[in-house]
Amino acid sequence: MNSQDSTLLRGRTGDSRRAERSAARRRSRLLGGGTAGNEQLTATVGVILLVLLAVIGVTILRIHQLISVHLFVGLLLIGPVALKLGSTGYRFTRYYTHDRAYRSAGPPLPLLRIIAPVVVLSTVVVFASGVALLLLGPSSRGQLLLIHKASFIVWVAFTAVHVLGHLPGMPEHLRAARRTRAAVTGADPGSGGRTIAVVGAFAGGLLLALVLLPQYGAWTAATAFLHHH
Repeated sequence: MNSQDSTLLRGRTGDSRRAERSAARRRSRLLGGGTAGNEQLTATVGVILLVLLAVIGVTILRIHQLISVHLFVGLLLIGPVALKLGSTGYRFTRYYTHDRAYRSAGPPLPLLRIIAPVVVLSTVVVFASGVALLLLGPSSRGQLLLIHKASFIVWVAFTAVHVLGHLPGMPEHLRAARRTRAAVTGADPGSGGRTIAVVGAFAGGLLLALVLLPQYGAWTAATAFLHHH
């Protein structure tokens, strides 16, 4: 092999290594972060949910006047709630399948582990019953509305305990999401993937709320009638 061939081979090897490093950086930005990234994602979604749930609380106090807002925000919540269930469920799964990093990070608080099934079940019931009520119209009031109200009360109570359990560590996780920068990649590992997940969840909920806008009319008319009388 002459010197020209050796130079060409080294150039190709260098290009291959640079391509591998570039691919590794892209994977890190999308999928990196580990347990810290999972906690940052959960904390970020938690803040979004707190804001949206506060709006839901206001609409409940004046449900006749704010029924449209209640329906819209309720549907908008579905995306972030699904992402929250996914992030916490992923942590539970990795911990109980004995992933080394998640085992080292420690288990969730005992109380949070105990109430987790109730939080998940009540979440599914309250949103499924709410969507069913929206699609079936005011004529579906009765047992389905009772299920929606009862599951909402259970969901709010247990979710409040869940949020309070995570509240002490939330500010630190949010600060970490802003300040953490990897020395090699120059970016927070997994930051791109977390941004895509949060934006996608919010966009999915927003799209659902907009698509189902025509269904609001029946409930708006019904609550206006009841309020008038």
